[in-house]
Amino acid sequence: MDHETHAVPTISQAILVPSPAVRDELLKGFARALFKGDVDALYKVVAPDFLWSFHDGLGTTKALSGPVAIRAHLAEQKALFSEQRFREVAYYHAADMTFMTFRLSETARATGEQREQRGIERYTFRDGLLATKDVYRKPI
Repeated sequence: MDHETHAVPTISQAILVPSPAVRDELLKGFARALFKGDVDALYKVVAPDFLWSFHDGLGTTKALSGPVAIRAHLAEQKALFSEQRFREVAYYHAADMTFMTFRLSETARATGEQREQRGIERYTFRDGLLATKDVYRKPI
């Protein structure tokens, strides 16, 4: 009897997790596009079914899927805040995901109220692109 053997890919091979250096470039491209509000450029570094979920540190939890939802979210943030500044940003690469820690300062456009938050973002990858972004924040 003739049998063929096939190598079974590992999870990281099946989803093509990029190297830390490639992840750094993807994350730079993501950040540039995000801060410019350029969703077309954003979709050059994220998977077509990219999912961005977050908790704003106060009470809102959202899941954004697709360019329309992301554009609407960016417009909403611009309307709500006159300033959003990320500081103390650091990336940590694990075997199949990357974490980013940060401090965020925001100023509410309507009231001038300022708030400070600490946060962590968890990024996963698939086929050499960003697949998910999970954001967790809390007031400090």
